[in-house]
Amino acid sequence: MGFGFDVFLQTGLLDFYGKVGELGLARRVFDEMPERDVVARNAMVAALGMNGFLSDARKLFDEMSERTSSSWNTMITCYCKLGDVEAARRIFDYNPMKNVVSWNAMIDGYCKSNQLMLARELFDRAGDLKNAVTWNTMISGYVQYREFGKAISTFQQMQAENVKPTEATMVSLLSACAHLGALDMGNWIHTYIRRQNFKIDVFLGNALVDMYCKCGNMDAALDVFRSLTKRNAYCWSSVIVGLAMHGYGEEAIATFDQMHKEGVKPDHVTFIGLLSACSHSGLVIEGRKYFSEMFEVYRVEPGIEHYSCMVDLLGRAGLLQEALELIKSMPVSANAAVWGSLLRACRIHKDAKLSEQVTDQLLKLDPYDGGNYVFLSNVYASLNRWDEVEICRNLMAEKGVHKTPGCSLIEVDNVVHEFMAGDAAHPQFAQISAFLDDVDKKLKVLGHVPDMESVLHDIDKEEKESAVRYHSERIAVAFGIMSTPRGKPIRVVKNLRACSDCHTVMKLMSKLFTRDIFVRDRNRFHHFRDGSCSCKDYW
Repeated sequence: MGFGFDVFLQTGLLDFYGKVGELGLARRVFDEMPERDVVARNAMVAALGMNGFLSDARKLFDEMSERTSSSWNTMITCYCKLGDVEAARRIFDYNPMKNVVSWNAMIDGYCKSNQLMLARELFDRAGDLKNAVTWNTMISGYVQYREFGKAISTFQQMQAENVKPTEATMVSLLSACAHLGALDMGNWIHTYIRRQNFKIDVFLGNALVDMYCKCGNMDAALDVFRSLTKRNAYCWSSVIVGLAMHGYGEEAIATFDQMHKEGVKPDHVTFIGLLSACSHSGLVIEGRKYFSEMFEVYRVEPGIEHYSCMVDLLGRAGLLQEALELIKSMPVSANAAVWGSLLRACRIHKDAKLSEQVTDQLLKLDPYDGGNYVFLSNVYASLNRWDEVEICRNLMAEKGVHKTPGCSLIEVDNVVHEFMAGDAAHPQFAQISAFLDDVDKKLKVLGHVPDMESVLHDIDKEEKESAVRYHSERIAVAFGIMSTPRGKPIRVVKNLRACSDCHTVMKLMSKLFTRDIFVRDRNRFHHFRDGSCSCKDYW
């Protein structure tokens, strides 16, 4: 067409080839250009860097007689994308024409390599050069590496400096709230989204659904889900996973059927939620059906997570041998999650013999995972086999492994408080301890006898009662009742599975104080109300 010597078109073609991975064609266009300006050279540097030829990109960059800010930023971005943040930092420091893109690229590089302290140092140094992208990068970096409190405090600083957030900011913040169980903050963000007239597309809508599910408000999650004009597989899966977490097995199945009717193809996450829903509700027949239909009907290849869900489903129902046979028939080797599901079932049904076999498999996979020893110890402790408990404890000491401490979070007045098991560090711990002592006396009047199966030591009764009394979720709930108005629901997030005694105590406390108590442990939600739990004691 006669445009072969147009430098702008040639540069555009070069850039296109580089971005679709056709580096050979990009080189050819570059080599055939009769003149190469700085923009063309920048495009070639980017093409080389993006396709992994970093030394060639650096050589071309070093040969450039003229450089623009884009030249420097391209090299910083290339180094960061390939994980060489030290080289990127050297280029950044030498860059004589730093602009907001330079700062953003370097901060993003540090965030993606989990060097958040260095990212924050640059973020603070950027001063007035920061824009919404800079703030979003720092917030999403905190969320990615589970520094959720810092993500929220950075957003609060963003507001104080009158920087307008974007939809991306909201998605990151909702993710932080979801992990913290910070419903009040999540509600505030949802209100802010409405006031600012943000478009609630599938990404923001899915983030809202996920937040409400994980913060224990399924009604709000369903309201958002139903209001979405467009719903993809991620949105449907989030609702199904949320219903599963809350023990609404039949509702999760009904949602899956509706998803199928609307022609949305389920993916592997959808089936994780569906099988989990069957597991938490004891729907064995339905679980078997959907597991067999995964590939036969929906062409979704079962993965290790789906086998883990099925082992959990069968194990909870007491079908331990069937669960073991399923593990043996798997097309891939079982991982720790699969064997762990069976071990939890062994503990529920007090099968010490199978527990030993399963633990042996787990220890072969990871001999330094303290949780495996603890699970087996719990089985022995429940059977009063204290010699075997002591052997487990000695093995843990020999290998230098430790039990993961229980940790619970509760949000009060938009502040997230963290409590560890037996931790007296909180400034109000003395009042909390006195409150728990008083609660114990009232529970004994109601006929409560502490269940101390989870206490591993062969110690006297009083010491055992004290050990379970200061489990992290019990401290958090006590603090919540003390610190919030009468009748306000209590919402707690715990990193481990709740013990049987705490589960019983939560039921009694919900009746004693006329409070709804929500506890999200590692596996599911428990909604305690008027002396009963939503799990119907099947957990």
